[in-house]
Amino acid sequence: MWRSVVGKLWFTFILLVAVVLTILMVMLLRSFEKFHIQEAEGQLLHHATMISHIYEGYEHEEEALTRIEQYTELLEINVLVINQGEKKMDNVEPTIRQLPIEVFYENDKLSSVFTDQQEIMAEGEFHTNEGGWPSNKELMVVGVPLMPGELDNSAIFLYQSLEVIEETSRETKGIVYLSAGIAIVLTTIFAFFLSTRITAPLRKMREVALEVASGHFRSKIPIVSHDEIGMLGMAINRMARDLNVSITELSREKEQLARILTSMADGVITFNRQGEIVITNPPAEQFLESWLFEDGVNNQNRLPEELNNLFNKVVRGEREQQLELAIQGRYFALVMTPLYDHEQIRGAVAVIRDMTEERQHDKLRKDFIANVSHELRTPISMLQGYSEAIIDDIAESHEEKKELARIIYDESLRMGRLVNELLDIARMEAGYTELVKEKIPLIPYMEKIVRKFKGLAKDHHIALKLDVKEKLPDAYFDQDRIEQVLTNLIHNAIRHTQEFGQVIVKVSVEQEEFIFDVIDNGSGISEQDLPYVFERFYKADKARTRAKGGTGLGLAIAKNIIDSHKGKITVHSKVNEGTTFSFKLPL
Repeated sequence: MWRSVVGKLWFTFILLVAVVLTILMVMLLRSFEKFHIQEAEGQLLHHATMISHIYEGYEHEEEALTRIEQYTELLEINVLVINQGEKKMDNVEPTIRQLPIEVFYENDKLSSVFTDQQEIMAEGEFHTNEGGWPSNKELMVVGVPLMPGELDNSAIFLYQSLEVIEETSRETKGIVYLSAGIAIVLTTIFAFFLSTRITAPLRKMREVALEVASGHFRSKIPIVSHDEIGMLGMAINRMARDLNVSITELSREKEQLARILTSMADGVITFNRQGEIVITNPPAEQFLESWLFEDGVNNQNRLPEELNNLFNKVVRGEREQQLELAIQGRYFALVMTPLYDHEQIRGAVAVIRDMTEERQHDKLRKDFIANVSHELRTPISMLQGYSEAIIDDIAESHEEKKELARIIYDESLRMGRLVNELLDIARMEAGYTELVKEKIPLIPYMEKIVRKFKGLAKDHHIALKLDVKEKLPDAYFDQDRIEQVLTNLIHNAIRHTQEFGQVIVKVSVEQEEFIFDVIDNGSGISEQDLPYVFERFYKADKARTRAKGGTGLGLAIAKNIIDSHKGKITVHSKVNEGTTFSFKLPL
């Protein structure tokens, strides 16, 4: 009950009313008791005055005393009449007869209290064991002078029990107690009703507050009044709306931040003050997994030692720190910056960038320069040497001069092809290549390309075959570019196949794709060279390739052409067993 507002309000009302009623009851009872005593005293004084007048009004004392006796019997009053110190009438019970003597006499004479002709009243508690009234009986005694101014030591005393007053007081107390009980009951009902009416909106507010705390911000408190409780309900409704707006904005920002972090190519790691990881994105998780795997640590919650040391430097120095790492064959650049909460550092954030492609691009650029220089140096040297031989008349006969001129011509063609291929691959990688796609009957198109290499294959004693199904749908691509790819692949297959070998060009359709295969049973490509055959200037056997006129750019160009058609090119090969180049184009 003490944890309930209803119980507290109810107990407060009851306690307040009980205290007020108690005070009022005490005051009323005292007032009523005093009123009854004063009323009884006034009546006794009135009767005493009447008896005095009766005593004075008769000439014969016996007749006056007879009238007084009749009067007192009618009123049931005990009377004591003293005239000049002599008892003229005494119908007082023996057990209380000594009272006026004890109270009003000194040395058997009346007290001087009557010298001023004052009225006398005495009341008290008397004890007796000799019959008559029981002990502890309260009496009221009233005395008046008899013929004031004329008789000395003369008075009339009236005795009356206080039982009548006590009975009246008991009735009054009963009425007061009954009224107090009814007031308590009515107050209890009223307090419970009022506290319930007051706390009903509070209970509804509590329910709505709990729903808001659990995330149901659309709950509302019905406003039934415009007092303080109604204003409180309006404030809670407004708070719920504001919280809903704030939570929605925070959720939107959090989701936006999560999407940004997820979509970032760079890894992001956020640390708290203790160096514990708070937020990571997928690239950062992959980075940590690779780092921990390389260090041989199975505990995913443990930070790598270098990262922990970098965090300590950032926190102690309160400035940005950088670190470069090589992990699992990849290169990473890590930048860590402190995070501040007003003026204090509350953690750090690390941005991890994968620099592998940049390093590879740098390496490719250096290799490109070296390869171009190497590829051009040989034909330029040959051009220079043979041209000097012609100038210096080293070749004497016409046939020798013609042979030197043929060599110079072949090397110039080779340089031209190299330059053209370099320009082609540069344009493709820069995105300047425009594809002219058109609908092409595939079987006649493939027969034309294969027919172009029949003479070369015959000269090398190699069987060149076309393997196609009888029915193929029309293709849609840039026929010149695809012919360039097929020409490169077929020419490479013929060059790297020994005499009496075979080259098969196969075309098929699977899963909404055209599949082109160029299969040979030639020398093949080693496993070490397979991952790099589509890179620029890469040659598996540089001496043989150069002898056969290769530049190392044909497959790189073929890959760019297939990629521009949204296709994919692959190679499978075994040494001395053969090679299969395949590329797929969407229907």
